[in-house]
Amino acid sequence: MTALVDLLLATATPPSKFWAYAGFLALVAMFLALDLGVFHRKAHVVSMREAIAWSIVWLCCGLGFAGFVWQAYDAHWFGLGLGTPMYASAEAVAAGSGLITTGTVSGADAASQYLVAYLVEKSLAMDNIFVIALVFAFFAIPAKYQHRVLFWGILGALVLRGGMIFLGAEMIVRHQWILIVFGGFLLLTALKMALIRGNDDPAQNVVERWAKRLGRVVAYHDGQRFFTRRTEKPEYAVDAATGEPVQLPARPGTLSNRWAITPLFLALILVEFTDLVFAVDSIPAVFAITPDPFLVLTSNIFAILGLRSLYFCLAALIARFRFLKPALILILAFVGVKLLLLSVPPYLDVLGLQPRNPVKVDTTLSLLVVLGTIAAAVLLSWALPAARRAEPVTRGG
Repeated sequence: MTALVDLLLATATPPSKFWAYAGFLALVAMFLALDLGVFHRKAHVVSMREAIAWSIVWLCCGLGFAGFVWQAYDAHWFGLGLGTPMYASAEAVAAGSGLITTGTVSGADAASQYLVAYLVEKSLAMDNIFVIALVFAFFAIPAKYQHRVLFWGILGALVLRGGMIFLGAEMIVRHQWILIVFGGFLLLTALKMALIRGNDDPAQNVVERWAKRLGRVVAYHDGQRFFTRRTEKPEYAVDAATGEPVQLPARPGTLSNRWAITPLFLALILVEFTDLVFAVDSIPAVFAITPDPFLVLTSNIFAILGLRSLYFCLAALIARFRFLKPALILILAFVGVKLLLLSVPPYLDVLGLQPRNPVKVDTTLSLLVVLGTIAAAVLLSWALPAARRAEPVTRGG
């Protein structure tokens, strides 16, 4: 956390911007505290109605924040919109400016960039749901404990992504040629997703094998605990008042002095790891929209805050959206090309060619492309449904 604060201070110019970041992080902390401490204090199965309600709440928060961005950048609250990293115009680059410059960003431009970044990140998060569903199925995570895994998984993701975003922002400001690397990486990722089918077996994941070397691992669940001292699988009795199963205390002499890792913790590790893998793709995609770290950070966090509720809404239905993955591939390829058009022309002299002005794709056009691609994928999936496939193999716990 200290390193993240140092990065915030280093990238916040003028210094008053630090309070914009601090206020936003405090707001997120309040959201998370209410989520776990009030609304999900007791483990329970998240119903479709509850998941839809929370998805709407998070979507409204994410989209509504664009209004704050508009007003804050127009009024320059906490220094937002002043001395802000921005992609220079073609005319400025032709006049000798760098590809990334600093200047004043209007509220309308900032809100537009935030919305595109938010929608790109939200759409790319869909692919993460496929993997989370597979992880939960493989480890047979009970439905009422899935929210706990997702909560702590996303909390870890916020810290990891925050560090990645500010490191990335610092890198592209100092070394603008890194944008070419980002753009090429996005195109290669899209190509890989289109041509290569990934390994769908979490048992083959190196992270799980590494975790098993840390200590004793049990194959059974101990309620919602990530670690247990039990050496026997818990037994249950039916509560006469509620009719629900209640876990019985461990028999005398069956508790070990050493803690053991439960499948719930293994699932948490894999959820964290897969989010980190997806962040490597999605964060460069958002930098294709804007180099402003505040907009990149806020759009990223609001997108993944709603991932838990979105998972419970779509986990059972997402396999029916057969054209969603091709749509994500097209979105990745689009933002990759957008970033290359912006970053490559000024560096053509490295290849012995005449340098040219960068080609900037209009933010409104980017918004329409992203929304249109997702809408087309949903409509095609509804019109041309896929044949039903066998359920993934699970292991009991």
